[in-house]
Amino acid sequence: MMNPGLPLLPWIVCVAFTFCSYFPGHIAGIRKDISLAAPIMCRSTVQGRHLTSDDNGYICSALSINPWSRCCPRTGSRYSCQGCKLDLQCCNSYEYCVSCCLDPSRTKEADVLKLKVAKPATSGTYRNIFDFCMGRCRHSSASVVHENAYASDFHHCFLVQQNSSVSVESDSGPRLPGINISMGRRGESCSSVCRAKGQSCVPSRLSALNKCEM
Repeated sequence: MMNPGLPLLPWIVCVAFTFCSYFPGHIAGIRKDISLAAPIMCRSTVQGRHLTSDDNGYICSALSINPWSRCCPRTGSRYSCQGCKLDLQCCNSYEYCVSCCLDPSRTKEADVLKLKVAKPATSGTYRNIFDFCMGRCRHSSASVVHENAYASDFHHCFLVQQNSSVSVESDSGPRLPGINISMGRRGESCSSVCRAKGQSCVPSRLSALNKCEM
């Protein structure tokens, strides 16, 4: 039984000394060839509150992204085109537009690096595919009508030919960014044709179709 009149410190020192005496006096060797792998860092979109896409083409919820590396989990969808109309290269979500655009089978790096960021001749070119996809998938003037309304729900587009100094020929008929082009019967109005498809007519874009090149 411990004597209550004695201080506790000598007992604690004694126990600690006895415990440590079981270990060897020195370490025989230390490995010096251990190397740490370089950390993987990602760039990611910051526009949406619910979804995000990283520069590897993965898309995830904003809550599941790695807060340190800014990378989406590799178990998620990659190069996803959910909610996209591939014939128009337009999507109804910015993050899915970026993810779909990053697919190497859809966007060629050699073509992207030749493109200008804007129409003026003094504009610079894109540094990489991720910058291109983030820039193109944002809203453009071509997807807006009356300056305050979207022409279609699919207004996030990554068409390569916009702002391009390189001529890109299309073999799939006339295209307008964010617009679905439908043929009506003779005498049928634009409104009735679009209404039958659950969409609305955009009269301001009809003049763009009435051109020989289209």
